[in-house]
Amino acid sequence: MFPDDKSNDPMTTLTPVASVMKLAPYVQGKSSIAGVRKPIKLSSNESSYGPSPRALKAYQEYSAHLNRYPDGSQQELREAIAGVHGLNVDQIICGNGSDELILLSVRAYLRSGDEALLSENGFIMSNIHCIAQDAEVVIAPEKSYRVDVDAMLERVSAKTRFCNIANPNNPTGTYISDSEVRRLHAGLPANCLLLIDNAYAEYVDQQDFASSETLVDEFDNVVTTRTFSKIHGLAGLRIGWAYCPPEFISVVQRIRTPFNTNGPAMSAAAAAVQDTEFTRGVKQQNASSLLRIETALTRIGIEVIPSATNFYLLRFDPESGKSGSEAADFLQSRGIIPRPAGGSDVFLRITVGFDQENDAVIEALTDYMAD
Repeated sequence: MFPDDKSNDPMTTLTPVASVMKLAPYVQGKSSIAGVRKPIKLSSNESSYGPSPRALKAYQEYSAHLNRYPDGSQQELREAIAGVHGLNVDQIICGNGSDELILLSVRAYLRSGDEALLSENGFIMSNIHCIAQDAEVVIAPEKSYRVDVDAMLERVSAKTRFCNIANPNNPTGTYISDSEVRRLHAGLPANCLLLIDNAYAEYVDQQDFASSETLVDEFDNVVTTRTFSKIHGLAGLRIGWAYCPPEFISVVQRIRTPFNTNGPAMSAAAAAVQDTEFTRGVKQQNASSLLRIETALTRIGIEVIPSATNFYLLRFDPESGKSGSEAADFLQSRGIIPRPAGGSDVFLRITVGFDQENDAVIEALTDYMAD
């Protein structure tokens, strides 16, 4: 005897969490062009220079131990990070990219109905994690393509429990000074977690910028995240780290999976962070390339938003007859993959590449603007 049809009964139907269904699936940066065998991929802010030779050697040597679980305490990598950055090793936690550490922070401290205060242009995964947690996401507009601390503080309420900024920001490439970050923190409730995403901090030279580890040591409601995907060239291994107050570590360890960071990734990352000479060389080459790109593109009439990262944001004046989408199509016709940005037809984001790749971008955009 068959049971009654209960397909429309919500008590007997597999139903996803309502907050999750508010989200659209994330779309990664494009990585291929039909008919082009080896395109120039400048869509995902990856390091064109790749990882340190020492990191590659460590990764390869670890292959003899793939039958063993990785060190769940992450000791070797945490000690390497602490030694290079002068930090307390016990306040470092590593993750499957800094993305996972943002997720763990949201899960640990943000409740349904709480408010999450985010800036207009920031790491999109922060928005996704907060919405999935059933929080009320409050977006503060930016000013001159930078995090606007005044706008953020105007939106603080008694329900604000989580605040996240990327500094430098993505996709704008801009940053705010240490004094502005501190002003933001001072205006937040004591029971609000301020998470500062410093994924691109290693690229910044400006004297008024500071990565946020000092703030973490001063306050018990600040966390900062870093990644090995950018300047260290280990995007394919998905490895990142966070510097946190001791109480935060105690909480997050309760929900962190035992082996969330894989062995080859940790081994390569430990070698990468200690190869400071290689990192310094990548930073210098990136700064030189960025200056040359900005100068060339400004000369042909494209607005380049000043960047402190390994990518640059282009703005096309709507009244000029040129657009971000047309420029993207033109670049792809030349075998170059950029990334549309900002949710409009005005902006285009492009990663700094090798010299010959940057030359190809400049040549293609020069032809596009002259067309």
